[in-house]
Amino acid sequence: MNILVTGGAGYIGSFMVKRLIDDGHTVIVADSLERGQEKDIHKKAIVKVGDLADKTYRDSLFKETAIEAIIHFAGYISVGESMESPYKYFHNNVAATLDLIEDAHRAGVNKIIFSSSAAVYGNPTQIPIPEDHQKQPTSVYGESKLMVEDMLRWYGVTKGLNSVSLRYFNACGAALDGSMGEAHEPETHIIPRAIQSLLEGKQFTLFGEDYKTSDGTCVRDYIHVLDLVEAHVVALKKLESTEGALAYNVGTGKGYSNKEIVAMIEQVSGQKVSVTFGSRRAGDPDELVADVSKIKNELGFEAKHSDLKTIIESAYTWHKNQAEYVS
Repeated sequence: MNILVTGGAGYIGSFMVKRLIDDGHTVIVADSLERGQEKDIHKKAIVKVGDLADKTYRDSLFKETAIEAIIHFAGYISVGESMESPYKYFHNNVAATLDLIEDAHRAGVNKIIFSSSAAVYGNPTQIPIPEDHQKQPTSVYGESKLMVEDMLRWYGVTKGLNSVSLRYFNACGAALDGSMGEAHEPETHIIPRAIQSLLEGKQFTLFGEDYKTSDGTCVRDYIHVLDLVEAHVVALKKLESTEGALAYNVGTGKGYSNKEIVAMIEQVSGQKVSVTFGSRRAGDPDELVADVSKIKNELGFEAKHSDLKTIIESAYTWHKNQAEYVS
């Protein structure tokens, strides 16, 4: 199958591209390289550098190759940044995606998998969170993801476009052999930030210790990137036999607090993380843990690499390798 992967030079996207190529698919990567790394893209991928907001660029993507499916990762991902720059997030995450969806429809592409987020739920009233929970985002980022889900649903109703929105619960981890890992610029995720602080001998700031959780720090459901990629594979298979706009949580059903993350990093590394506390970030809910029964029952998906020790060990190995390479 010819599959267009937008944001294929990013963290999750690069893992996805490798998985698809290993499965024998032809992969076209669309990425602006604003935050992705071209060196992280599989050598067998067809790379098209450009901005999805550019119509000429989008036209070239569909004219040069007969695209059969799209996996859409491209988008800004920082909750905090979204609250400071709403236009940037709505323009990039929503407007550019709308143009992509319309162009895909006109080109006859009928399968789209969208990288959504648990941020669509906001502060949940039910833990774990089922897919039919009310959607009340507490950040511009979360709202942008929900808006795209709504667009896909309406394109399903009006144009017969089939889609799966995967609501991620904190993607993390690295290749088990340490060959690939997470490197955002700027980096906002707790695991890479804490590990980098440790390796660089710097102080690490935890944002907020007044959340309504057992230890005062926010609780999240962490899904290993290898498992997350596998969820896209089974979602793509689902679209071969199912019509409409579907949505699934992708997590483990178990949450860990920020303090538990730091404790596991200390256990794996054998070193003490120097922690200071800052004020909580705007838009951060207290607790986000997935109800994963739907994706398990309908797609047969279960996480295999997402126990906290495996996540931290793989991430620590990758970051340690990077630090040694630089030095």
